[in-house]
Amino acid sequence: MFYWFLKHIALGPILKTLFRPWVEGAENLPTTGGAILASNHLSFSDSFFLPLEVERRVTFLAKGDYFTGKGIKGKLTAAFFRGINQVPVDRSGGRASEAALRKGVEILNRGELLGIYPEGTRSPDGRLYRGKTGIARMALEAGVPVIPVAMINTFDIQPPGQVIPRIMRVGIKIGKPLDFSRYAGMEDDRFVLRSITDEIMYELMLLSGQEYVDTYAAKAKEEIADARAAAHEALVAGAPDYALARKAS
Repeated sequence: MFYWFLKHIALGPILKTLFRPWVEGAENLPTTGGAILASNHLSFSDSFFLPLEVERRVTFLAKGDYFTGKGIKGKLTAAFFRGINQVPVDRSGGRASEAALRKGVEILNRGELLGIYPEGTRSPDGRLYRGKTGIARMALEAGVPVIPVAMINTFDIQPPGQVIPRIMRVGIKIGKPLDFSRYAGMEDDRFVLRSITDEIMYELMLLSGQEYVDTYAAKAKEEIADARAAAHEALVAGAPDYALARKAS
């Protein structure tokens, strides 16, 4: 009920008025049955615009941190994410990752649409990063198609660290369903899983027009953070010398 209220009454009309989202390839979405919507992940707002423009209800697997915040803000955030049909998962790896996969397959077996960001986290710089193979396992175990979805301009309206989005048009490109039934029964073959995942990411690259980087987005984030920290340390270390040089001149 809250999902419907937000989409059609409260949040949806506001987003449509301000950002005027356009959709290309809506005919590629199935009207019934389970399917995975595999989207690039450029912005926090992706999880708002995609469900807004898809007629059927979309369930996302969201990181558990959104549901465990403290205080009033944390509780409101958790209530909001549950209300918009996001399911908390622990993405720390091992058994937690296996539980997330099981939850995704369960949703698909109910004949629902499951939204997944194969990169695992938001792109730190607008480029497309290597996909994680969990999406391939879910597709094979549930026997459902994967539909590539490219979010357009969402990085520009709300890059990482920006709270209030810029007002500009947002686009969504929906590709043709990818059928991996030829790999049925091979969900434990890591080479098959990598091949499927790479095919999905290739389609996303073509749809989105993004530059592809063959490394994980999480690793790229760490490298960017380390580079910034090193630059800051160098600046601080050189600050006294710089000040003295300025005074001497």
